Amino acid sequence: MKIPFTKMQGCGNDYIYLDCFTSGREPADPGALARAMAPRHLSVGADGLVLICRSEVADARMRMFNLDGSEGLMCGNAIRCVGKYLFDEGLVPATRLAIETASGVKELALDVDEATGRVASATVAMGRASFKAADVPVACDCDEFVDAELVVAGEPWRVTCVSMGNPHAVVFVDEPAALDLARIGPAFECHEAFPERTNTEFVRVIDPKTLEMRVWERGSGETYACGTGACAAVAAAVRLGHSPADEAVTVRLKGGELIICVGGEGEVTMSGPAVRVYDGIYELESSAL
Repeated sequence: MKIPFTKMQGCGNDYIYLDCFTSGREPADPGALARAMAPRHLSVGADGLVLICRSEVADARMRMFNLDGSEGLMCGNAIRCVGKYLFDEGLVPATRLAIETASGVKELALDVDEATGRVASATVAMGRASFKAADVPVACDCDEFVDAELVVAGEPWRVTCVSMGNPHAVVFVDEPAALDLARIGPAFECHEAFPERTNTEFVRVIDPKTLEMRVWERGSGETYACGTGACAAVAAAVRLGHSPADEAVTVRLKGGELIICVGGEGEVTMSGPAVRVYDGIYELESSAL
């Protein structure tokens, strides 16, 4: 069976995209397909799989699956690429569109390059950041887990838990590059405090409007970028007084930069690139599913 796909990336956060919008059909087991297509060196290679589908409540619907086949709620980098694909392919010929996700409908504003007529970047209204422990969720005896101590991998860490429609644990550190994320990341992700596991952001404050970040994504491991993670990091920085509200903050990631603005009421917008890398055909063998 031959499966056409498109590889796209936003700040190095790369996914395999399947056009289910045109056909109106979705794979029977997209989680298994993600596990078959996403492993690097052995297959196409990506942080996961994204389905671009039809929606009854928005212009389109996005479903995303992590490297381990688990379905995620939202991906800020992927949704920009979904918007790019829909516009560039003429499926939704509008520069403002709504995309349904598992964490609600998100509004996108597309930036079209005049020379090429294709989308170069996008701004996404990501919704409100929530610090409520029940929203993350995080198991604790408090309403919020903000700048609180959590022992992980035998070490005490100051952690701020944030929901961006998916769970995040934000940790401010002196030097993210020096951390052994292969050891620390899984310990955070699967810590008993996080009943649904968590994404973890390790953040350095360069100045009030510039943050440096590494991220461990649940179900995928360390990735070059995480859009919701960057939003959570800036929301935490604003909450703790490291960064200003209602102003653009640049988040530097391994794969590039995202611009995040957190309003006074917690509403978050994210701007960043969307890049189409290549199109291909995946030869699906029966043993792959």
